[in-house]
Formats: sequence, structure tokens, C-alpha cells
Amino acid sequence: MVVLNKIYTRTGDAGDTALSDGTRVPKHSLRVTAYGTVDETNATIGLARLHAEGEIDAKLAMIQNDLFDLGADLSRPNPERDDEAEYTPLRIVQSQVDRLEAEIDAMNAGLEALRSFILPGGSALSAYLHLTRTVSRRAERLAVELAGEETVNPAAIRYLNRLSDWCFVAARVANETGAEDVLWVPGATR
Repeated sequence: MVVLNKIYTRTGDAGDTALSDGTRVPKHSLRVTAYGTVDETNATIGLARLHAEGEIDAKLAMIQNDLFDLGADLSRPNPERDDEAEYTPLRIVQSQVDRLEAEIDAMNAGLEALRSFILPGGSALSAYLHLTRTVSRRAERLAVELAGEETVNPAAIRYLNRLSDWCFVAARVANETGAEDVLWVPGATR
């Protein structure tokens, strides 16, 4: 277990930071931006959980833990060199993606088919889940961009893609299984 007694280290004062393999990179590097946005996604889930309870809260807690795994995954470049590490690096695995898919299918089974785009809103939980959806989409875009330049675990990208879908469906469930969804009215302000 890691013990964090001292929060500041001063090692990043010059604008660089250490990846989990010890490599130092600029804080504005694409890899740091990608896992930082995963952290931001996790923070938005914390806001959503203020309005969640029961099963949905438990699922969100599991996702928050997954997102720490995902941040650890993205913070360690060169997955092909994991066997050289002093410890087994955390990587997102397909079973985590599969769990999200199963949860999406279960939640979606009780929803009416969409006949319109919906606007973020309705209940507070739904609004925060839509916020999480959009931030996770940004994290996904950054991870895809990073994968165009460096090696990225493909399961990490799949996880982020499913997470935004999960949040969309959960937001509808939070709106009384879609009954309180706020429907988009095209051209309504003309």
C-alpha cells in the first residue's frame, strides 16, 4: 500500500511530471492531458453520486475505481514492456468493458425507444451524468489522439467509449426511465 504523507514534492515546479514508469514529460503532454481528463471524468462522477443512491450509486462507485485503473493504465507508456516493470502495471481489461455493456443493456431494456434527441437535464442526477458523458467523450478523444502517436491499451479506449454510452442510458434511467427526459425541439428559438 502506498502511503502519501507529503502531498507536495516540488518535482513538478519546472513544468514537468513523472509518468508511472519514471519517465519525465511536460505537464502539457498529450498523455498527461489524457489521464488528467480521465481524472476530471472521475470528479464529475463524484458530483453525480451526491444525487445517486442504491444500485446506481454502487455502479458509479465501481466506475470511479475503474477510472483510477484507467488513469494508471494511461500514465504508463509502452504496455508491450509491462513484463519489465518491478510490479504488475494496472491495465483496463476487457471484462471491465463487458461489465459496462451488460449494465447498459440491462438499463436500456426498461426504457422507451428514443424518438428525439434529448437535452441534458431533467433531474440533478441526470444532468450530472450528462456532464460526465461529455467529459468522458473528451477523454476518449484524447486517448484516441494519443494512440495515433504512441501505444495505448485498446481496452482503455473501448472502456471510455462504453462509459459515455453508460452515462447516457443511466441519465435516462435517472429521469424516471425517460419519462422526464428533456426533448430537443429543433428550431425552437426561431
